[in-house]
Amino acid sequence: MKKKDILELKKRLKKDRCTFTKMCGCYINGEKEIILRFRETFLNLEEDDYFKFMEIAKKVLSGTVGNNILELNFPLNDDLTNERQISLLQLKGSQLKDDALLDDFYRAVIDNYDYTGNLLILLFHDAYDVIAKATDNSKLDESEEVFEYVLCAICPVSLLDPGLRYFEEENRIKSRTRDWVVEAPTNGFVFPAFIDRSSDVNTVMYYTRNPKDTHPELMENALGCKPKQTTAIQKETFQSVIKDTFGADEEKAEKVFLEIQDNLSTMIEEHNSVYGDTDSEPIALTKNDVQELLIESGVPEEVTAKIEKNYEDSFGEDLPLAENLIDPKAMKANAQKRREEDLKRQVEILETRLERMKQESLVEAGSEENQDSEIEDKKEEASYDIILQVKPEKVPQIRSQIVDGQRCIVIPIGEDEQAAVNGLEGVV
Repeated sequence: MKKKDILELKKRLKKDRCTFTKMCGCYINGEKEIILRFRETFLNLEEDDYFKFMEIAKKVLSGTVGNNILELNFPLNDDLTNERQISLLQLKGSQLKDDALLDDFYRAVIDNYDYTGNLLILLFHDAYDVIAKATDNSKLDESEEVFEYVLCAICPVSLLDPGLRYFEEENRIKSRTRDWVVEAPTNGFVFPAFIDRSSDVNTVMYYTRNPKDTHPELMENALGCKPKQTTAIQKETFQSVIKDTFGADEEKAEKVFLEIQDNLSTMIEEHNSVYGDTDSEPIALTKNDVQELLIESGVPEEVTAKIEKNYEDSFGEDLPLAENLIDPKAMKANAQKRREEDLKRQVEILETRLERMKQESLVEAGSEENQDSEIEDKKEEASYDIILQVKPEKVPQIRSQIVDGQRCIVIPIGEDEQAAVNGLEGVV
């Protein structure tokens, strides 16, 4: 089932293109009692009603495939038949003119739809003359087939909140009447499905407004189809399968989940690079694929076995597509976290370098200070005519004495002592 097929049907729901023949419905109160049945020739409706009912029908053809619109299939019994499928075929074939078939369908929905409150069930019949298209997608004059189908919309009916309003005829503001108002459909379907511009009687195109509240009981019991999960539910289920295995260790569970998300994204990119983004079939994630992802993510063997079993129990044969399990928000948050961690590491490296440079500067400053001290000492030495260097024990023996009228420095020299002047021995 492709989006372009759905859009082809939806584009026809305009005043000048709509070909609905009949519209039937029933109104059910909170006790699940039918209090109104009606059948209308759609083209004879008053203009305001015409457009409002058509807007409801268009809602059933809205949303994204896989999330709001699901492709449901009929399981067959031992006689290779499905009772609900046969009933839907009869309903379509009757063009909504058989009251017994209509009541049977209404009752199937009422008894198998988990909802509290009032409901409006609407059925539309249409016969679409599918015009052939050339290879360049241009329309040809001849018709390929007539696609006959029924469209169902299940709409909650709620009571308006109490409030005030302006009454023009009385020129007053006073309490308004609390009317019952039909809301947009929460669920619905098209049967047969319109696939590759043709009728597929083995498939139902199922609509759900809330991807997390699909009403599987309606799929299985009222339509006779095997329930199917939306992308949103598959994503949540997959996350639970991974994280619940780690119990209370939420930090470990989150780390492993994000690692698996990265590896899953890499798997899809590698697949697309080999087969091409548009031509390749999407990856249906098998148990073996999950095992490979877990091994690449460094998950211990005993934990891997638990996750594989939970995955198989949760999805069974209805394998999710790998691309449907990617959580963009989690991926974005993880990428942001990694950027922050990289920045933190870079700051730590810079701080370490600055500290090292600071220490080196202190060492260099100390060396320069010593050199300056030595230079100052040399300058000081250069200002004296006589500079003595003697052993410490000789210092007490040094005295000043007048010899031949001149003041002299007298240093006694023993027989075993040596003296040098400016490095020259034997001068004294």
